[in-house]
Amino acid sequence: MKTIDLRSDTVTRPTPLMRAAMAQAVVGDDVYGEDPTVNRLEALAAALLGKEAALFVSSGTQSNLTALLSHCERGDEYLVGQQAHTYRWEGGGAAVLGGIQPQPLDFEADGSLDLVKVAGAIKPDDYHFARSRLLCLENTQAGKVLPLAYLESAARLAAERGLRLHLDGARAFNAAVKLGVPIQAIATHFDSVSVCLSKGLGAPVGSVLCGSSGFIKKARRWRKVLGGGMRQAGIVAAAGIVALERHIDRLAEDHANARLLAEGLARLDELQVDPASVQTNMVFVTLRREQPAALVEYLNRHDILIDGAETLRLVTHLDVTAEDIKTTLEKIEDFFAGQSNR
Repeated sequence: MKTIDLRSDTVTRPTPLMRAAMAQAVVGDDVYGEDPTVNRLEALAAALLGKEAALFVSSGTQSNLTALLSHCERGDEYLVGQQAHTYRWEGGGAAVLGGIQPQPLDFEADGSLDLVKVAGAIKPDDYHFARSRLLCLENTQAGKVLPLAYLESAARLAAERGLRLHLDGARAFNAAVKLGVPIQAIATHFDSVSVCLSKGLGAPVGSVLCGSSGFIKKARRWRKVLGGGMRQAGIVAAAGIVALERHIDRLAEDHANARLLAEGLARLDELQVDPASVQTNMVFVTLRREQPAALVEYLNRHDILIDGAETLRLVTHLDVTAEDIKTTLEKIEDFFAGQSNR
């Protein structure tokens, strides 16, 4: 029986086309800049995002950390969301390895940072304070898409206050597909953008960091310092090329499946879910009475993998079909039917 894995969009398996591309990839030593497949991936990513250059790295965490180290110096600070990946989920790397202080702010309900609060958190030019140097945004944030008008306002604020602007765009292509715009329409507002190839785009590993030529030259040095030189990395970069060439438009399927899932779950009295809040490939669910652990364990026994504590996050991706969504809904209904018969 097929396992339906809704824990994350990081769990996808390489497609047959990706495996073939990886097997046939022409490679060289990327630390010398001599891997033609890596060079092709970087050029493709830079062109898509409308940036001068790009850097292939092993993970989204490494990409974001490389960006922070390239934008900031020791004693600087970056303004960031309280639940943002760059702050909460990356081991405190900016502070631990870069001496860069985070200034976290609460996200608004739509995944944005209130720009009035951002402006108020920027430190004055006074040696009593860390130097505010960078504003980090996240798109999507918990599946929510930042509007283009908001990005324009954030870029204007950053420019007025002398800040650089970085986007943790792990799922930025999801945002672009939802908005119906090319990714460049999002990336144009940022000095640097990190994009994961290994989430919705389905590659087995890797991210790309995009920015100006000077910024990427500096980032390449920091990648080396972080142990990110990967030698014959064209083997995995080849899958990233397939992802960028073939898997962007199909993200709309994941969004449709997420809505299908949310609408089905909303019909169950035992669950609280708002289908209108589902913008991309994430569905957030709370149980009205039962503890989630029992539902998680039941589904796992039936080869449907989900996880979460008080709130369950269900994520669709290229390995999840509409038929899988139907199966998942049926099993969840079976669970609550069994609970009511006890």
